[in-house]
Amino acid sequence: MRTLLIISQVYVPDPASVGQHMADAAAELSRRGFRVIVLTSRRGYDDPKQVYPAYEMRDGVEVRRLPASSFGKRSIAVRVLGGLMFLFQVVLRCLLMRRLDGLLVSTSPPMCFAAAWLIGFLRRVPIVYWVMDINPDQAVALGHARSNGWSVRLFEALNRRVLRMAAKVVTLDRFMAQRLQAKADLRDRLEVIPPWPLVDQLPPEISQENPFRLEHGLIGKRVLMYSGNLSLAHPIEPMFRAMLAFADRSDVVFLFIGGGAAKQQLLELIGRHRPQNIRYLPYQPLEKLQFSLSAADVHLVTMGDQMVGIVHPCKIYGAMACARPVLLFGPRQSHLGELIERYQIGWQVDHADTDQAVAVIREILETDQQKLVEMGRRARVAIESSLSRDILCRRFCDVVEAVIRSEQPQTSGVVPGRYSADAQGSRGQSTSARAAQ
Repeated sequence: MRTLLIISQVYVPDPASVGQHMADAAAELSRRGFRVIVLTSRRGYDDPKQVYPAYEMRDGVEVRRLPASSFGKRSIAVRVLGGLMFLFQVVLRCLLMRRLDGLLVSTSPPMCFAAAWLIGFLRRVPIVYWVMDINPDQAVALGHARSNGWSVRLFEALNRRVLRMAAKVVTLDRFMAQRLQAKADLRDRLEVIPPWPLVDQLPPEISQENPFRLEHGLIGKRVLMYSGNLSLAHPIEPMFRAMLAFADRSDVVFLFIGGGAAKQQLLELIGRHRPQNIRYLPYQPLEKLQFSLSAADVHLVTMGDQMVGIVHPCKIYGAMACARPVLLFGPRQSHLGELIERYQIGWQVDHADTDQAVAVIREILETDQQKLVEMGRRARVAIESSLSRDILCRRFCDVVEAVIRSEQPQTSGVVPGRYSADAQGSRGQSTSARAAQ
């Protein structure tokens, strides 16, 4: 039995989407006959007070959680310290591991590739690098680092080295693929596979009996929901300003669910303006996710103008899986904008245009419920035809399995320059997507 090691600072039951996607892949690879070992943090990524078991078997996967490897997200320094402590322990564990046939790493923590490069070099094992966001590009775009600073140059040099070393690089959209190609010549080593929705069940049409709606007093109201990570990479203040124009409406609720670095900013905005119909709730347990997501009439997604090709907000797929339309605050030229335009499942507004945002929200509130349902059905069909967990997780695991077994994938996802039309909204279509239709 071949042994695959997965390195990820977050893992289920932590609610962060990176860990949930990694858990789906790990379970599938275990079913395929691999011994899968996960090294992750013992404490919650967003809430370090949450402590998980040091060792457990989950879906056939050996999960080993490391102490002192996550201290929360209250500052960049704290996050960096937790990441470094995690990676130091990972390297020590990997050097002592008796058998190792392959390594799967993501970008959590952002310096994870450095440990992957060292382990791959010393143990001589192939690496699959799952690029879910791109650094140091993100730190520079957010103004947290200077593009010519020594730390950025070192980070970039190590990143390019592991890109050149990896047997396969998997990223999430064509914009990210283009940015990675500019860093290293990846040729046939690059795959573009979008993240799959974490909830595959289709709930009933918007129902007043939804237990989440009942619990939170949402009966008879039109609910516009933001569910997921509140990141500094994606501005929330422009969206919040537009919502304030409807602060006197008792028939609408703007509901934020999640956590992250921008959570405090959101709570301060709510505390300052005290709108009665703008609410916040923490991350919901996985077993309640389908009810919370399906409690919305429309889902809100935001993307920073400078973040195209750097990050990939995956909350849109959960909305689509639950058959809900989407309102995007962010650039039209992005993977989110392409999905909305291709499938006609929502609206897009620019961050800088508050008047347009107010007008679009008013249009949503005046839209007939049946029209919203029809938009949601189109979104669900898109998931079922080419963007489901079954299709995309299987494609991803095909890539990993081929690397570990030193074979070529039989259904290669996407090659540079020919991105899947369904997954990326551009020309060309992958074998897997065609087969699913």
